[in-house]
Amino acid sequence: MKYSFRQLEVFLAAAHFQNITRAAESLAMSQSAASSALKELENQFDIQLFDRVGKRLQLNELGRLYRPKVEAVLAQANELEQAFSKHTEVGALKVGATLTIGNYLAVGVMAQYMNTPTHPRVSLEVANTSTIARRVKDFELDIGLIEGELQSSELDVLPWRGDELVVFCSPSHPLASRDSLSDEDLRNATWIMREQGSGTRQSFERGMHGLLPDLNVLLELEHTEAIKRAVEADLGIGCLSEVVLADAFKRGSLVPLTVPAHRRFDRQFYFILHKQKYRSAGIDAWIELCRNLE
Repeated sequence: MKYSFRQLEVFLAAAHFQNITRAAESLAMSQSAASSALKELENQFDIQLFDRVGKRLQLNELGRLYRPKVEAVLAQANELEQAFSKHTEVGALKVGATLTIGNYLAVGVMAQYMNTPTHPRVSLEVANTSTIARRVKDFELDIGLIEGELQSSELDVLPWRGDELVVFCSPSHPLASRDSLSDEDLRNATWIMREQGSGTRQSFERGMHGLLPDLNVLLELEHTEAIKRAVEADLGIGCLSEVVLADAFKRGSLVPLTVPAHRRFDRQFYFILHKQKYRSAGIDAWIELCRNLE
């Protein structure tokens, strides 16, 4: 074999950091050792994987082509090493989740996943759909859990579970006493909304087609708890996942509002994986735990 796993590790680190010094630091190597490993890899096959601009390394077309293949090879090698060491097949995972899923569903799955004899670690990053998708594309996350619809030639998008958005207000809001709302009520209301780029906002706008130009959006907030507090303070009405609102409805601090029947707010949660990502036993176990979530 003309290459070593260490050379492949240096290649991936250099692709991630775009700087050989930072790549070396991430691998606990000297800068000269990392630089030599990368140069030897290229020289052995008479190829160039990066365009070099000063101290910056930028993946070229060939480097971008081989990066997912190298990622898959090292993932399989890591799993084999774990098996040889008699570790559980389920290893550490880097998971990304959108805000609703990350704050209300993923933590329970993490607890189940980590509650195994070897206690594998899970790192959880919470961000909006576009950020999670970008991080999975760049192999910085093993798997993503998202609320928004997504089309990408680089990603597998797998259905997970259904969800529904609910329009809500405080018990003291004038609309709270209404049996149902009309489109005119929705048009005249003041709204507290999630930000653009979030899956919740995407689903809301699809359900509110025809009314969007006329809506009065007072606040756009990134965090669901902030939206709930603003609505409780009678600053306006909101629209969030039923998962987020269940406890508040039970307490009576917020109340659901019935919208016209033609306004559909049902949606799907999804898993996203890079198409070139090796499907380890840990990823499969995570997906299975998610599917079995109550």
